[in-house]
Amino acid sequence: MNIQLSDHFSYRRLLRFTLPSVVMMIFTSVYGVVDGLFVSNFVGQTPFAAVNFITPFLMMLGAIGFMLGTGGSALISKTLGMGDNDKAQRLFSMFVYIAFILGIVLSAVGIRCLRPVAALLGAQGQLLEDCVAYGRIILLALPFLLLQFEFQSFFITAEKPQLGLVSTVIAGVTNMILDALLTAVFPLGLAGAAIATASSQCIGGILPLLYFSRKNNSLLRLRRPQLDGKAFLKACTNGSSELLSNISMSLVAMLYNTQLLHYAGENGVAAYGVLMYINFVFLSVFIGYSVGVSPVIGYHFGAKNHSELRNLRRKSLTVILVSAVTMFALSQLLAVPLSRVFVGYSDELYRMTVRGFRLFSFSFLFAGISIFGSAFFTALNNGLISAVIAFLRTLVFEVSAVLLLPLIWDLDGIWASVTVAELASAVITVICLIAKKKHYQY
Repeated sequence: MNIQLSDHFSYRRLLRFTLPSVVMMIFTSVYGVVDGLFVSNFVGQTPFAAVNFITPFLMMLGAIGFMLGTGGSALISKTLGMGDNDKAQRLFSMFVYIAFILGIVLSAVGIRCLRPVAALLGAQGQLLEDCVAYGRIILLALPFLLLQFEFQSFFITAEKPQLGLVSTVIAGVTNMILDALLTAVFPLGLAGAAIATASSQCIGGILPLLYFSRKNNSLLRLRRPQLDGKAFLKACTNGSSELLSNISMSLVAMLYNTQLLHYAGENGVAAYGVLMYINFVFLSVFIGYSVGVSPVIGYHFGAKNHSELRNLRRKSLTVILVSAVTMFALSQLLAVPLSRVFVGYSDELYRMTVRGFRLFSFSFLFAGISIFGSAFFTALNNGLISAVIAFLRTLVFEVSAVLLLPLIWDLDGIWASVTVAELASAVITVICLIAKKKHYQY
């Protein structure tokens, strides 16, 4: 059964439509986890800490792809809902070409700034050298990473979420196989892990590019680009919350690493790396669902179908809340076995990771509400509220918590700060949803 954006969505239809996006995000996170697993067990603790130390900076540069993907998708789906298919094609093509060009520019800037940024954040000695060695290889693939992030949203808008999943799976399997070959079989060390990741990012960007460049049966196809400055700025505004969220998360992760170096040394950075891998996987459920449902919301907003907007809002909040409780329960059950898999070679590091896992996992009870709320307002083309939610969640609340709580509870304060920030953000999101209910008639 082919599901279209214009359909009425029951729980079954909603979950079927968003499932490819959820699985796609989970799979993207899982192959990142596999990357860390091979580095930790086959390359060493310092290289593992280096990967986690420099990755936030690399992801900050890649956040442009999320901005153009989510912001552009909201604008394209609204345009489709208004019945202007030709304009939707032009907008789609423009966003793809702009992302690739920006990727080339950011790659050059990132390579130039890599060493001073890592040193500024506190990396020294071998940790600094490993950060630079890993980061330079990853940045060569940045243009394709931007396309990969962008196409994750565009596949859904094109009513082909399953193809987005296939593309991600192929890229992920490539990464896993190359990780095993280049770190475990052929001992290329940290460079091998970086080559594996960069190769998978290239595949994740090139495969969708080939699909949309040819004649296809989706709603979107690449054509000669036509610059529309107003639409580009609108997409940047719509997607500013996703850009801000990803940049803020990267900045906060850098701050966490700096704090952990102070309170627990390299062990703290390594333990935080494990928590971030699990956090990426669990939050990918919320992110994947929000990305998957956003084009549907945008379409019905453009079509002025207020009853379906209300239906989507009610059902989505129910899905998010049920997922949150499930995620928290799983995180408590998996704290010990997952910590042992990653850092079982060191008793001290293992105990620190389990303790951090237990405290950190309470954040999953609240994170989904603000993630969905931000995506919901992006889909309604209200970039301001979406950005405010993202800014408060990922920067203001987390920075405040990670700076203040360790003064009271030392290392435990760092682990608990995410939960405090997510709770505060969830409260703000609920207030925004209630305040704008009559305006948007959802």
